[in-house]
Amino acid sequence: MGVVLSASPDAWTDKIYSDGWVTPGGGAAAVTDKATGAVIGSIGIASPEDVSRAAVRAGQAQPDWAKVPGPQRGDVLREFSRLVLANADEIAAQIVRETGSIGAKGGWEVHMTAREVLEAANLGSEPTGILAATAVPGRQSVARRIPIGVVAIITPWTSPFLLASRAVAPALAMGNAVLLKPDPQTPICGGALFAQLFEEAGLPPGLLHVLPGGVATGEAVVGDPGVDMVSFSGSTRAGKLIGATAGGQLKRVSLELGGNNPYLVLDDADIEAAASAGAWGSFFHQGQICLTLGRHLVHARVVDTYTDALVAHARKLSVGDPSAGQVQLGPIINEKQAANVDRILAESLAQGAVLRTGGTRDGLFYQPTVVTGVKPGMPLFDEEIFGPIAAITAVADDDEAVTLANHTSYGLAAAVMSRDIGRAQRVADQLRSGIVHINDQTVLHEVYGPIGGVGVSGNGFNHSTLTNADQFSEWQWITTRSHIPAYPF
Repeated sequence: MGVVLSASPDAWTDKIYSDGWVTPGGGAAAVTDKATGAVIGSIGIASPEDVSRAAVRAGQAQPDWAKVPGPQRGDVLREFSRLVLANADEIAAQIVRETGSIGAKGGWEVHMTAREVLEAANLGSEPTGILAATAVPGRQSVARRIPIGVVAIITPWTSPFLLASRAVAPALAMGNAVLLKPDPQTPICGGALFAQLFEEAGLPPGLLHVLPGGVATGEAVVGDPGVDMVSFSGSTRAGKLIGATAGGQLKRVSLELGGNNPYLVLDDADIEAAASAGAWGSFFHQGQICLTLGRHLVHARVVDTYTDALVAHARKLSVGDPSAGQVQLGPIINEKQAANVDRILAESLAQGAVLRTGGTRDGLFYQPTVVTGVKPGMPLFDEEIFGPIAAITAVADDDEAVTLANHTSYGLAAAVMSRDIGRAQRVADQLRSGIVHINDQTVLHEVYGPIGGVGVSGNGFNHSTLTNADQFSEWQWITTRSHIPAYPF
């Protein structure tokens, strides 16, 4: 295969992918380079009517796909993964331009996507059922996995290529058809590339529909009667609305939502190492990841030392256009988000928090910021920031650290730093969080460990090799007898 984007960009310009590239009913939207504002493409916007047609077509194509032997479905995914790696540099560059991420993140996202898809391909070779116990002589009892049907996947702009792949790939591997709605800010790397690559990989027509759009498109996807499951990664606010709509129609819904993730630095931790990891956890991708380290809960005995070290790390970081040179932070995704980060900071400072470094921006380029004296009730403590701000709160002891860590309705990720592993584990055992890391920061992603949250961070359907088969299939119970038994009626 040649270069993905330059080989046929006209194919998807102003189009959606639904049984090939077609002109949509929702018009078109410009795709921009987030660092410069330059227009780098134009994508079609799916109308509700487009969504309805796509759902019908997906429903028609899915039964034949389900009949394809699982290992052969896996072969299509393996070819997709190969094509991803063959075009890694160009895909990574597109991710950088559409999301504002640095080059290292773009490259990491591409390679992690290739791994996600390879692991999903293996689902097609796993056992499809079990011989279950039965209390009735002469009855055979079998439980087997069957596809759900049509799975709608709605993805955010934060890591669009990766977060789409971790749902699209296992959904297809388990025999489902997919409606993919990428965020309108990242519709190429989050959508158009999937259409191009899967088409090249040999996915049969009608099984994947790429439907970019905003709220109206999303509402149509979630509410369409032809959709059997909704998988959503994004904000808690949007997730609550999606959950209510999907739940009202008794659809399965998988929600991986926001986080206000605590980072507990105990007084016996390696402070310099903890500060370095803390800087990464707070400032990577400008703090615009659901797993971003939000609240630094630091023992009072070491809080000054930790703060000085974190400030030093923050001041060494460069901010700028990631396509133009080596920088550690790119732009905030848009002005609305940057203004919200300004608000959260300004309101917290007005309530008594202390700015130690940063706190300024040039357009969308926000300086890495460290703030101390942060307390419950301040936006920096209570809200998901989604910007490069490290909020530090001093704690008296382990018990207060646990209490403040759990003082949130979120429950996505948490971390504990300590030289005493037993002590760290005792603290970790008390944290209400879907993910806990000991002696590491919170921005970790693997295919193998379940990623998902509790509380308003999600509804428990985690993404991983351990859970994807259950997430994207139904269990069907089948019994068989050699003759019809006698009944008293």
